[in-house]
Amino acid sequence: MTKDERVARLLNLIKAAFYPPAGVSRILLALSFGFVCHGVFVAAILAMITAMFFGLSESLGTVPWPWAVLANFILIVQFPLAHSVLLSKRGGRILRWLILGPHGDTLATTTYAIIASAQLLALFAFWTPSGIVWWRAEGAAFWALTTAYAASWLLLTKSSFDAGAEVQSGALGWMSLMARIRPVFPRMPTKGMFRLIRQPIYIAFAFTLWTVPVWTPDQLVLAVFYTAYCLFAPRLKERRFAERYGDEFDDYCAQVPYAVPHFKRHKDRY
Repeated sequence: MTKDERVARLLNLIKAAFYPPAGVSRILLALSFGFVCHGVFVAAILAMITAMFFGLSESLGTVPWPWAVLANFILIVQFPLAHSVLLSKRGGRILRWLILGPHGDTLATTTYAIIASAQLLALFAFWTPSGIVWWRAEGAAFWALTTAYAASWLLLTKSSFDAGAEVQSGALGWMSLMARIRPVFPRMPTKGMFRLIRQPIYIAFAFTLWTVPVWTPDQLVLAVFYTAYCLFAPRLKERRFAERYGDEFDDYCAQVPYAVPHFKRHKDRY
């Protein structure tokens, strides 16, 4: 077995889900949630990558102007608002309440992933483009920005894995239900990208916003709004971590910067 606890934990969960205890209704419920969760998740990621690559100049939104301004505003704020609420203690109760029956608690992470993915899919699929294109990269600039854009997404993927792939993808809930076990969350992430900064997921996403090869007013609004969110919203996450992990999180914060790596050598306590 691999020595990397992140991989070992994920493989153990997958193995347990592949050999579930008897229970037809439970298994069908788990598989249904898994199918919906990962289907919407993939659709949302593809919509994000494609829409931002073209600077939000291509989308399915057709709201007439000036009402498109209001529609786009609602689309852009709905994700961070729900994200902040659902990750709170009250939000956790809401997620458990949404699934009737005895499995709401087990499926909470999967339910959250479905909601978050659907929100992102709505934002990037139904944005109404302004029709204004300021700049399209060509030649060497196009390939340089495309490479940076792809690298930003790879960085986001690596950071999400380091944080716990089963949680970030929504698999923890439905696979735990399949295996009829209590969901086990990863320990406080301190490895991989989290050795450099405390918020690599948010910073990597911010990079994706600014490395696109097409620039429009739409992309600029999205980039400014979500960059601000990526810089300030994680403070709420860190409050939850401080309550949950106490001195361990305080020690981690003392060694690892918030968003900008300092690359100083320090004693490895993690």
